Amino acid sequence: MITSIWTEKYRPQTISNIIGHDEIKKRISSMVQKKEMPHLLLAGPAGVGKTSFALCIAKDLFGETWKNNVLELNASDERGIDVIRTKVKDFARTKAIGNVPFKIIYLDESDALTRDAQQALRRTMENYTNTCRFILSCNYSSKLIDPIQSRCAIFRFSPLKKNDLEIYVRNVCQVEELNCDEKGMQALFEATNGDCRKITNLLQSCASQSKNITEEVVYSNSSHVNKEKVVSIINMCRNNFQASRKELCHLLYNQGLSGLDVCRLFHSALWDTDLKENAKLLALKELAKAEFRIVEGAESRIQLESFLATVAINH
Repeated sequence: MITSIWTEKYRPQTISNIIGHDEIKKRISSMVQKKEMPHLLLAGPAGVGKTSFALCIAKDLFGETWKNNVLELNASDERGIDVIRTKVKDFARTKAIGNVPFKIIYLDESDALTRDAQQALRRTMENYTNTCRFILSCNYSSKLIDPIQSRCAIFRFSPLKKNDLEIYVRNVCQVEELNCDEKGMQALFEATNGDCRKITNLLQSCASQSKNITEEVVYSNSSHVNKEKVVSIINMCRNNFQASRKELCHLLYNQGLSGLDVCRLFHSALWDTDLKENAKLLALKELAKAEFRIVEGAESRIQLESFLATVAINH
């Protein structure tokens, strides 16, 4: 399956076509209309529209000549000081084509830049403000040095809301002639957690299997499990530990989930269980320890069985 086809196909072409983030759209649209834009820092989780925003800004500003006026780099691939001193600097010092007074340099995943590269970038942003604007995109703005952050207007993105994603999915289903029922829609939301890119790729994967997007089809194509099933595993361990342990093994070995995947599922399901409030707090504390140990290299099955055992003892 080629997961990038639908992602590019349904990428918005103008700022007004971007789903969600109404307040950010309003502020950036005002800058674009006046053609008076500062350096921008777009920070937030993956798949919420940061790259789409950057490309739409360029298309709205430059029209058909936008590719001649935009340099797009992925800082996780080209993250050293030489890239800033050569590619970025050479592009920044030339004038823009057309009636817009500046070019745009878009640095995706800019939080992957080395410290030396960030210091060089700071000077470049300072020296070529008249001919160039930078748009930096990152998941964690705290990894960028303070001088860069202070030179940018910062826009913080949050995961897309369910209502916005539902409109998007309905539009895709209409174009691709798919049928998505309510349970299938809910499963898409739970499996992607507000990530529009992920929901597009998952929808494409499901469409290659069936034109009817149901709950079963979604779960079979994602590393996600029905939340009710995960809740039942936690509830079950209080009275029948062996049965809950067997279901845990089914998640790990039959469905191929990693220990960290199961930790995240337990975390989201914990609050819907029948445990008392104090028991939930103790379970959350134990789950955090289990996740830490798994990240450090401990055996996933042993740590998760220990979590269930703690729940069984303290319910």
